[in-house]
Amino acid sequence: MQNTLFSGPKALGAFLRSVRENTAPADIGLPAMGRRRTKGLRREEVAQLSGISTTWYTWIEQGRDIVVSAQTLANIAEVLKMKPSERQYLFHLALKSDPQEEQIQVVEEEVLASVHQVASPCYLLDITWNMLAWNSAAQVLFTGWLGSEPRPNMMTFMFQHPLSQTLVCNWENRASRIVAELRADTMHYQHDQGLNAFVSRMNNESETFREYWSRQQVVVREGGERTFRNAQGGLQQFRQVSWQLTSNRSVKMIMLMPE
Repeated sequence: MQNTLFSGPKALGAFLRSVRENTAPADIGLPAMGRRRTKGLRREEVAQLSGISTTWYTWIEQGRDIVVSAQTLANIAEVLKMKPSERQYLFHLALKSDPQEEQIQVVEEEVLASVHQVASPCYLLDITWNMLAWNSAAQVLFTGWLGSEPRPNMMTFMFQHPLSQTLVCNWENRASRIVAELRADTMHYQHDQGLNAFVSRMNNESETFREYWSRQQVVVREGGERTFRNAQGGLQQFRQVSWQLTSNRSVKMIMLMPE
């Protein structure tokens, strides 16, 4: 692993040492055992509670160029009671993916209600492109689909609903792109059973989806111009703005701002 100021073994070791030295035994439920010669926790304590040898943990703090598994990092983060930002920084330094990030979190009611504070079409998508919430402007834009299904899904709408190719201008380009966006999401949730099952089902149910998926294209969700054709044949142009929750990366907010 290459060392830089912001990642690599040396940066990882320095960060772990700082967190350990600033963690009191009482913070993690250890009894006070007289006066300590070192500040904070001992290396042996962190190593033992993390399920690794003291030597191995010492090498990590010393910044030796060794391979540290994601599970070992997760154990250390749990032992040191790291805050979410500290844990994210730890895995960033180690150039590893955090297994905890694959856990799909429950979306708060406040987040679901936020779409109704937006005047233009706005909706929330989860990791499998289910429409979690949408406002009245979005329902008007997607008349004939939103409001008629108990659990609408944007991906199945694009590939299976007859309205999509009439409503969405430049349909082929948009459909190909959202498949590439879905593939990008799998980098963070590759072990999620729901996401794996969803992609398998889409491959089985849509020949076009299967073709686009086989292209192996990967793009992140971005904004840009979006054009829709309403029932009267008129064109509506928007500028799409996409947001991702910092507290739950599996949720995206999509806003369509009128041009």
